[in-house]
Amino acid sequence: MKLESDFLVIGSGIAGLSFALRAAAHGKVSLVTKREITESATNYAQGGIASVFSQEDTFDAHVDDTLVAGAGICHEDVVRMVVEEGPQTIRNLIDWGVEFTTKGDGYDLTREGGHSQRRILHADDVTGREIERALVVAARENPNITIYEHHIAIDLITEAKIAKKRVKPNRCLGSHVLDIGSGAVKTFKAKITLLATGGAGKVYLYTCNPDVATGDGVAMAYRAGATIANMEFMQFHPTTLFHPHAKSFLISEAVRGEGAILRRRDGTAFMDRYHHLKDLAPRDIVARAIDNEMKTHGDDCVYLDITHKDPEFVRTRFPNIYQTCLEYGLDMTKEGLPVVPAAHYLCGGVAVDLNAETDIQHLYAIGEVAFTGLHGANRLASNSLLEAAVYAGRAYKHAIEQLSTNHFDFPEIPVWDASTATNSDEMVVVSQNWDEIRRFMWNYVGIVRSTKRLERALNRIKLIQEEIDDYYWDFIITSDLIELRNIATVAELIVRCAQNRKESRGLHYNIDYPERDDVHCKKDTFIKKSF
Repeated sequence: MKLESDFLVIGSGIAGLSFALRAAAHGKVSLVTKREITESATNYAQGGIASVFSQEDTFDAHVDDTLVAGAGICHEDVVRMVVEEGPQTIRNLIDWGVEFTTKGDGYDLTREGGHSQRRILHADDVTGREIERALVVAARENPNITIYEHHIAIDLITEAKIAKKRVKPNRCLGSHVLDIGSGAVKTFKAKITLLATGGAGKVYLYTCNPDVATGDGVAMAYRAGATIANMEFMQFHPTTLFHPHAKSFLISEAVRGEGAILRRRDGTAFMDRYHHLKDLAPRDIVARAIDNEMKTHGDDCVYLDITHKDPEFVRTRFPNIYQTCLEYGLDMTKEGLPVVPAAHYLCGGVAVDLNAETDIQHLYAIGEVAFTGLHGANRLASNSLLEAAVYAGRAYKHAIEQLSTNHFDFPEIPVWDASTATNSDEMVVVSQNWDEIRRFMWNYVGIVRSTKRLERALNRIKLIQEEIDDYYWDFIITSDLIELRNIATVAELIVRCAQNRKESRGLHYNIDYPERDDVHCKKDTFIKKSF
């Protein structure tokens, strides 16, 4: 089946939906999402969205905080652009129906780790859910947006792929997409293709990401020939609830922003030994501190303590976190919450310019899938939703210019050929490889790395990729197999970028190169597939 539209949007978080709602005024939009439309990282974002909204705050202060968190390799022009376009971008979200929590005659601004001012707009402690709700309602009501739920993109279609040779400049023409329900592979042809597929936390054994975060967009873009950058910088959120029945439930950064203290099992507060900001230190510092405390003292977790705050304030400020923890038998107003670090946010991704376009023409990437240069070596809390929304606006404007100034002639695009594939009864192969990748990535390429561990990880991934390639082309394709292939590709990219960085900086810590090297190391690490 072949489907044609002006815009193909792959992903349904704040990035994809914001772009789709704008683009729909200029043409037909096909929006593809591999689960329900609300199943995205945006929907799980608790803390909020950072922007300068008070008279006490300034653009310069927000820029400085971002640069400090990014450990010296943020692209300052990008940082300033995102920060300065932030307030208007948030007003656009409000116009679409997003309701942020208010206080008096203004918005209730909170503070999170690394921020020097209160500049986080939030909707209680379910900010992402509120943003997703409003954008989904607007998208469903828009007649120019067709939503394809339970559809997973397989690979991008490019001129080079069709011609089976190097083409300069290469151009994206759409994507082959699996209808998970029927098993049919559909050909989505589009003048503009946008990757908004989110992150890659599921590459790791422990993550607070939703199950959809399998790095699909990064893997597809890499296979298509796009440049990938800074994959070594995977942010581990310091405070994920440690409980046998909790599936990676995140305890928001905002809890520490409101005064919570990290303590060892014996009650000792320890963050003052690691950073002058103590519990409000940037996430990379806090995650490594917790990791070190657990290893040093042999504990399974540490504890996040906000019991010194008024119980009514805690219940009112964090209603979702409070209620969820109660369901697990934990009352955060009376006891510290057991927490551990978990893979959270990918600071690298598909390299894009200031308009979110990749080095493949008419292919854009926004949100966590993209590398813009904003986050550097460590993302400042609550800058991610801001980045996604700002770049959605910039991508939209640039894409509209492309539509008005370019003639779009499409070559004949072949349909997906599965004529020689057979059904497989060996799904144990998929699950085994899936588990093995996630486990060795956690052990070898986690919060603390070494040169030897990285070598071992790369050797393992190469063997697994050989198995996957054999399996991939022999059997009828499934969503599980697509995701396995993608996490294997992303795992390789993370390892290779980590090997290329001969220093420790931000989220990348190598015990063989423990110091930051501003003299010899490159600002960014780039990888591009050779054909």
